[in-house]
Amino acid sequence: MRKCGVILTDRGSKYAVSGCPVTSRAEIDAAVKALKRDKSYAKATHNTWGALLPDEGPIKADDGESGAGMVILRMLEREDFTGHLVVVTRWYGGKHLGGDRFRHVQTCVRHYLDAL
Repeated sequence: MRKCGVILTDRGSKYAVSGCPVTSRAEIDAAVKALKRDKSYAKATHNTWGALLPDEGPIKADDGESGAGMVILRMLEREDFTGHLVVVTRWYGGKHLGGDRFRHVQTCVRHYLDAL
């Protein structure tokens, strides 16, 4: 799992992005479980993720951050980035961000894709 660490902060919330190649739901579950072995990621408020699997198609999880998984999927689809899991982690800072949270998810995914 490639961890890019904290990419941005806004009103106390912190965002990080991670990812790795995957080919199945079982590999996704194993990768997310491995990420959460790191205590800071396990204590995060949300670990949202998305992946375009070669055989199963698009798959996502919002982990309580409604709509964030779909934002990740849309970006992966635009880039035609199949067979890779992208996880955006948020540590809630105490203030609601409204629609800004979606821009922050996009910023994190863009950072990850550019880093590859």
